Amino acid sequence: MLPLLSALPAAAQSPNSPAPEPRSARPALTGAEARTAAYLEAIRQDPARLRDFFRRLPKGGDLHNHLSGAVPTEYLVTLAAEDGLCIDEKTMTAVAAPCGPGKRPAADARTDRAFHDALVRAWSMADFPAGQSGHDHFFDAFGKFGEVTWRHRGKLLAKVADGIVEQNQFYLETLVTPASEQAKKVADEIGWNGDFDRMHQALIADGKLDRLVATARKEADDADAEFRQVSHCGTAHPAPGCGLTVRWNSQVSRGSTPERVFTQMELAMRLAERDPRFSAVNLVQPEDGESALRDYSLQMRMLGYLHRVYPRAHITLHAGELWPGLVKPEDLKFHIKEAVDVAGAERIGHGVDLVHEDDWRRLARTMAARQVAVEVPFSSNAQILGVKGAAHPFTTYRAYGVPIVLATDDPGISRVDIGHEYQYASTTYHLGYGELKDLARASLQYSFLPGRSLWQGNPTRYGYHPVADCRGQLPGSGSPAAACRRLLAASPKAAVEWKQEAAFASFERDSGRGR
Repeated sequence: MLPLLSALPAAAQSPNSPAPEPRSARPALTGAEARTAAYLEAIRQDPARLRDFFRRLPKGGDLHNHLSGAVPTEYLVTLAAEDGLCIDEKTMTAVAAPCGPGKRPAADARTDRAFHDALVRAWSMADFPAGQSGHDHFFDAFGKFGEVTWRHRGKLLAKVADGIVEQNQFYLETLVTPASEQAKKVADEIGWNGDFDRMHQALIADGKLDRLVATARKEADDADAEFRQVSHCGTAHPAPGCGLTVRWNSQVSRGSTPERVFTQMELAMRLAERDPRFSAVNLVQPEDGESALRDYSLQMRMLGYLHRVYPRAHITLHAGELWPGLVKPEDLKFHIKEAVDVAGAERIGHGVDLVHEDDWRRLARTMAARQVAVEVPFSSNAQILGVKGAAHPFTTYRAYGVPIVLATDDPGISRVDIGHEYQYASTTYHLGYGELKDLARASLQYSFLPGRSLWQGNPTRYGYHPVADCRGQLPGSGSPAAACRRLLAASPKAAVEWKQEAAFASFERDSGRGR
């Protein structure tokens, strides 16, 4: 069992440790920000008003979100029943009909409350015993409801998108596995030879890779159509999620054979360069798995090679989702470093084992200099690794100037929302309104949306100052002049950032009135 809380290593706390590079202070709060900050402090002991504050707070985008794990579990149970699936009563796993011995219809959950609740507990962290490691239960959930989620990508997105908008967010990058079965077949056909150039040539030969791209694009087309139908987009009564900006990130199963991993990686990166709906590649499945540990460095080299082939494809990686007791000490020493230095990751997911890495201070300074952001899902880290509070490297990353974006990971499984993650950060690490606002801005600044940012330079180090085109013209302080309007029209990133700034102006007016 993993420890629920662990102290940082002595090296991370030693008064003789080299100090991190200094960061410039955040610009002074504006009058509206100061009034909002005062309101937040006044309601700290009022749970209902505090929860409402963090629900209404503009919170940028969710950049670390697994679509299948983001959907409320109760909705998955409903879909299983609608699809006529069966439930293996021993493992609580959804399977295709017919329901033979030891299996019962998922539809029974409509009338049998005990059965319904048992499914919810098996497919999420609901009622999971406090003080126990949730690692296996968390990851096992994906296999239990997998028969449900692959069928309805559009419906899942519709449900998740509405929740994102309800939480006053404006952007979503969510993870899916494109052309999954077809990619496995191609990979098994070409096999593994250890030579990246030969693997690449084998994949592009006879159009094999392009056919996978076409399949993945057709899946996205079908998901888009289902999403628009379910959400009534383009009608007089569209669902809230219709207005959300969404990009797909392609996930690679790191526990698979080398040929399957390489094939999924190249498909993901080719897709990101061929279809603007797709942005990046990522690795999923437990980082502590046997083959994931064995092949970690090989997989980083694969990505480094493919990044040279597909330089416009983005890379964000689950790395450092490890902790002492989960793996051997030597496996804690290099995962984040190789993700950054070898694979060329632009963002790191989790990054929990930072201070256990070799020369971790150099690594932190490198990440700060390159603006390699860390995607932090607090609830997931606590449930899977047992790491929270002072044990979490959140404050260490901040001290070194590494960009941080708050995220949910798998909010359906974790039973949380992004408002909970911001409230946890504010309460646990004593963050005021200005710091929360900058965290929300960071989640758009370090997104993979194309185009120039609304902010100049390195805002994590120097503060969020508008680029010259829009200086002095943010919502609430003036109307955009011609140069600013041109930027907003040409840059999807700047346009979404502007939308958030308008939401901040409205939020601060309301909070300043005590609402």
